Amino acid sequence: MNLPIYQVDAFTNQLFGGNPAAVCPLKEWLPAASMLQIAKENNLAETAFFISKGDDYELRWFTPEIEIDLCGHATLATAHVIFTQLGVQRETINFHTLQAGTLSVSRQGDLYTLDFPSRVPEPAALPEGLIAALGGPMPKQVLKSRDYFLVYENEAEIIALKPDFSALNKIDAIGFIVTASGTNSDFVSRFFAPRVGINEDPVTGSAHCNLIPYWAQQLGKNQLHAFQLSERRGELWCELKGDRVLMSGKAVTYLKGEIFM
Repeated sequence: MNLPIYQVDAFTNQLFGGNPAAVCPLKEWLPAASMLQIAKENNLAETAFFISKGDDYELRWFTPEIEIDLCGHATLATAHVIFTQLGVQRETINFHTLQAGTLSVSRQGDLYTLDFPSRVPEPAALPEGLIAALGGPMPKQVLKSRDYFLVYENEAEIIALKPDFSALNKIDAIGFIVTASGTNSDFVSRFFAPRVGINEDPVTGSAHCNLIPYWAQQLGKNQLHAFQLSERRGELWCELKGDRVLMSGKAVTYLKGEIFM
């Protein structure tokens, strides 16, 4: 059995920028163990698998370690493949997911907009060892949704963090979002998730499900501009719409090929 595979750089308009994701169109679902093996072999933050469901699609995401409940950049990458490689000619694609409900991606020119659920972080106790593991000062706030959410004084503190991924891996959490107000944007962030095989994610759509409602409340506005300060760097245009968040970004295709199963 030969399976098509694409690799897309998401949340960027330049090759080797943003966040790379693999995308595998399927005619029917493979066993979860097989999809996880493919994700391990790809060794990217996420590999997305999708099948057609009428005019819509079913979508699942795998890190090299687990099936994940929500992923933004791989959803954008999947929509990019459907629009540009599979030739679908409509403005909006709907994805049905196991845990995140129905997600949609619309396209205007080369800009894609994801419609995702808002996940408001709530105050949380500081886990033992977390500050030392992040390699920086004490944050202003500690919150949590799916992931721990730490707010720092300024962008410079975010850039200067030197996380110990082995130590972070010992803390019971999928991921760790660190954020501050931006110098040339409304806010900046970084995201670490060593427990699921992602030391530092280049650009994280699911983290912005937390970041957008938080910063919209802090700044008193619903339209926001953001940078994720990874080495590859990502740029997002964001909007809070009630209990939904909109994230817009671009994408470029890096490769297409076949998997020989």
